[in-house]
Amino acid sequence: MESNAKYDRLKANLCSLGSVAVAFSGGVDSAFLLKAAKEALGDMAVAVTARSLLMPCRELEEAERFCRQAQIRHIVCEVDPFRVDGFADNPPNRCYLCKKRIFETIQKIALKNGLAAVVEGSNLDDTGDYRPGIAAIRELGVKSPLQEAGFTKREIREMSQRLGLSTWNKPSFACLASRFAYGERITPERLKRVERAEQILAEFGFSQFRVRVHGDLARLEVLPEEFAKLLKCREQLNRELKELGFIYISMDLTGYRTGSMNEMLCGSQKAAIHPAG
Repeated sequence: MESNAKYDRLKANLCSLGSVAVAFSGGVDSAFLLKAAKEALGDMAVAVTARSLLMPCRELEEAERFCRQAQIRHIVCEVDPFRVDGFADNPPNRCYLCKKRIFETIQKIALKNGLAAVVEGSNLDDTGDYRPGIAAIRELGVKSPLQEAGFTKREIREMSQRLGLSTWNKPSFACLASRFAYGERITPERLKRVERAEQILAEFGFSQFRVRVHGDLARLEVLPEEFAKLLKCREQLNRELKELGFIYISMDLTGYRTGSMNEMLCGSQKAAIHPAG
């Protein structure tokens, strides 16, 4: 189906809901979904952002700016992941535990504001990796309109550019907890250290990156086409990241990819945690 037709279908589906709370991170997918919801429902589309240590300050600022410029009502709620049992131990189903708390909070906000449904921005490409958070979304009855309309990430970026959205070429982002190897304890201090480390990479001008944490080792993922750039500034990067407390700094030769921490899980572990697929 052509992107324009999919977009019309997306807006029709949103319109049929009557009113929505859009789980809004400020990223490519949720911004595109929020734009469609605003066109379909006007003021009956409300953006809701969960603020926590899992979200860098720059991401929240960009989300607030997007809503301000688009004149969309924006509710920011506080979610403390460290009050979720088991979260800090970082088990393989950590994302499930966290997403459930976040979307339960958004559902309460939707109910309080008389909004009929909660929607979120998963697309078709999100069905291919190990994503236990999707199980929480399904259990709570949260809707995924982009998947229902058949949008892939590439189509979302292309359509976002056509619509004039500033987010169309924004790098992909995932919560900061995804930077830690499973089983490695997460603390507020370690989250802040990762946020600062990634801010350093951003200031060096890397377009897409992750700082993955394995104990006191920081594994840097950048796009293969930016390997030469990483090597060129390696001494300064090494110095600045060690100042944050990392002992070893390594370069991942595979390069940036989403969900690289899931590579340490075998198929049986994934099935045991998320048997529904």
